[in-house]
Amino acid sequence: MKKQDIRVIISGGGTGGHVFPAISIANAIKELQPDAEFLFVGAKGKLEMEKVPEAGYPIKGLWISGFHRKLTWRNLLFPVRLISSLFKAFWIIRRFKPSVVVGVGGYASWPVLEVASRLKIPTLIQEQNSYAGVTNKILAQRVSRVCVAYDNMEKYFPKEKILLTGNPVRKGLNPTSDVRSKAYATLDLDPGKKTIFVFGGSLGARTINEAMAAGAKVLADHKDTVQVFWQSGKLYWDAFKDSPTAQLDSVRITAFVNRMDLAYAIADVVICRAGALAIAELALVGKPAVLVPSPNVAEDHQTKNAMALVEKGAAVMVRDREASPKMLDEAMKIIQDDAVRSSLQRSVTALARPDAALEIGGAVIQLVQH
Repeated sequence: MKKQDIRVIISGGGTGGHVFPAISIANAIKELQPDAEFLFVGAKGKLEMEKVPEAGYPIKGLWISGFHRKLTWRNLLFPVRLISSLFKAFWIIRRFKPSVVVGVGGYASWPVLEVASRLKIPTLIQEQNSYAGVTNKILAQRVSRVCVAYDNMEKYFPKEKILLTGNPVRKGLNPTSDVRSKAYATLDLDPGKKTIFVFGGSLGARTINEAMAAGAKVLADHKDTVQVFWQSGKLYWDAFKDSPTAQLDSVRITAFVNRMDLAYAIADVVICRAGALAIAELALVGKPAVLVPSPNVAEDHQTKNAMALVEKGAAVMVRDREASPKMLDEAMKIIQDDAVRSSLQRSVTALARPDAALEIGGAVIQLVQH
């Protein structure tokens, strides 16, 4: 097949943890195959409908959403949305004529991969977590290749289809001395203090924010040596921007972080959820972390992600229900103990797979050429 004949559909999204890796995969394929053509398929009203066009790629939206585990009237629409999405996915695939279809997880992933696999189009899915999602476990029986980020995924997927690649991350995150000096000035932080970087994803995490708001005394007691850069998330900005913690001179609070490279550059310890993207980024930048897994995710997969690091001595985990006051206490222990911090840093750095996107991109191209 000629290079210019490669046409790629990338489907999925819903959260930054799906959207940003999807964009990274597209960028990697483009780097390897400059003439490749792309179409993203996402869920209407979700993050991908904004971020994918910003990255320079076209996108189509499906009328699809998840099935709620609690009884709700919205579940009555689920079969209608699903059938509608299957028909639209079929129409999109017939019009675009992809050489290969890639699924990254999220609401829109299943209809597109289901249709593509039944039409005998080469397909690849990327499982980001250490515990495979229901959708990917179903799709794995029909897709051509499964890219994973953790060892021992044979319990979920056919062994012959698995390729261990790691999770793709955004480019330009590696901290350098130039980036660090710029970061302190840009973020209005003191280079003479140790820094805790706290974030809960693009929208924020209520438990982490509540633990921060309750931790004013702890942070005030260490204000001469420790400072905090706290991303509350857009959903929680109004609720926490005037909290006692946010009023401390040693704390900088922001709704959203546009430059994660700067935030990581100045971080001595990170406090965050245990999503696949966050963990991949922590490994790449080599940052000790206190992970607070979200309990509100399918199959409690964030706890399993976090435990995969804890068992390797690469992170500390605090359960969601124990976040206040344990979260900040654990961060302070790490930041005040150079030996512990160095040990965590070495262990998490050993897990980094900086070429994950290129490996997945290569696997996508290989499917087309064979």
